Amino acid sequence: MPRSITSAEFVISAVWPRDFPVDGRPEIALVGRSNVGKSTLINALVRKDVARTSATPGKTRQANIYRVTPAGTPASFYLVDLPGYGHAGGGDKARQEFSAITAHYFTSRTDRSTGASVPAAPSLSSLSAVVLAIDARHPGMASDADACRWLHTLGLPFLLVATKVDKLSQSEKSKLTQACLRAFGESPLTVSAVTGEGLDELWRRMREWATVR
Repeated sequence: MPRSITSAEFVISAVWPRDFPVDGRPEIALVGRSNVGKSTLINALVRKDVARTSATPGKTRQANIYRVTPAGTPASFYLVDLPGYGHAGGGDKARQEFSAITAHYFTSRTDRSTGASVPAAPSLSSLSAVVLAIDARHPGMASDADACRWLHTLGLPFLLVATKVDKLSQSEKSKLTQACLRAFGESPLTVSAVTGEGLDELWRRMREWATVR
């Protein structure tokens, strides 16, 4: 499905649960290491520079929220770019802050009616799916594997996405799938913000997640 988008806009940099969307629109969360290129991926995906990018890892210290409206429908959804893990210029204190923001987000998407401390079923939450972005050049990093195991506990649609695939040689590309199968138990969708590889397929998945609630 070609990427056809009416609008894409930055909404807010959220730090506390009160900052997160409350209008019930579907949300797709993006998780990954701080240098994996999530902001660049978002810009390439929506064909617009809505997300700020930086050459310095760890600059994103909030949950950055974007509202995207696909063409042909008035219904929009949110992309929630959560703080990157694995690096923080401020040391341990900054890393703890990053973890806290992510925890605030997922905790706020639980079943408040029952007070459950585990993630709500998809029908009870605006969170529709989670994308785990990994660097195609470094598959199987321990922090990514830990994140993958935890995200699978959410019981939500989940997709492993390998970014920066344009930086791989042909031999490295051929080894990527097997490396991911060993580390994560599944093969990745390979994408490149430079060449556009995989972006249409990622967009198709997001459209499906945002439609099927």
